[in-house]
Amino acid sequence: MAPSDATGSDDTSPWILPTTSFWQRLEPLADWDGRWAPPWRHGVPVRVRVGAQTQVLLLPIRALPGAGDRAVASLIANQASLAVADALTRAMGELAHGLAPDVVIGLPTLGLVFAPGVARALGHARWVPLGYSRKFWYDDALSTPVESITTPGAGKRLYLDPNQWPLVKGRRVLLVDDAVSSAQTLRQVWNLLEALGADVVGAVVAMCQGDRWRTALGPERAPKVHGVFDSPLLQRGIDGWRPL
Repeated sequence: MAPSDATGSDDTSPWILPTTSFWQRLEPLADWDGRWAPPWRHGVPVRVRVGAQTQVLLLPIRALPGAGDRAVASLIANQASLAVADALTRAMGELAHGLAPDVVIGLPTLGLVFAPGVARALGHARWVPLGYSRKFWYDDALSTPVESITTPGAGKRLYLDPNQWPLVKGRRVLLVDDAVSSAQTLRQVWNLLEALGADVVGAVVAMCQGDRWRTALGPERAPKVHGVFDSPLLQRGIDGWRPL
């Protein structure tokens, strides 16, 4: 999608498009000269730095339910092109190096897109996935209830397979997810793993959405969260979407 698609001139439109064509390519930073500032129409540009190169990823705008004038910039990693997913994974791996974890733990669903590549970038031979599906041999003591901004009131639980617990207990672990927004899921997982004897050295995500997650995690944990890019919460005005 060209930069002009994010700055259209139809003032009567809701400025929201289907997400089909988004997340498919990174654009040269130079192409966004003079186009960066809000108001945005249909998409929010964010900088993605991989190695020495910075490019632009255009994120679609998704209105929040029950609040037609409020929205978020969206990332659905398993709908992204392989090139975009690979670039974000590489950037997350670069952020993870300084944390020196023993184990990478992937959070479902979309954190599982990135966790294997982050583990590979760290030179690890394996990683630990969490899951929503309760297998018959699972133990509820190795689980936690979770809720997120995109699945409010879902009443789900997140499980650690008991066979994976020896890989986690007493180890330095790094949490990997696609995004942090309300941090409800991340906080619950962090609490669970610490209760199970793990040393959580931090979390790496592709997108830090808004600022609510900082308050939810608190002053000790929030600085340990590292994101490839930030995306603001949005409010619609007469000329498009602006940061809230």
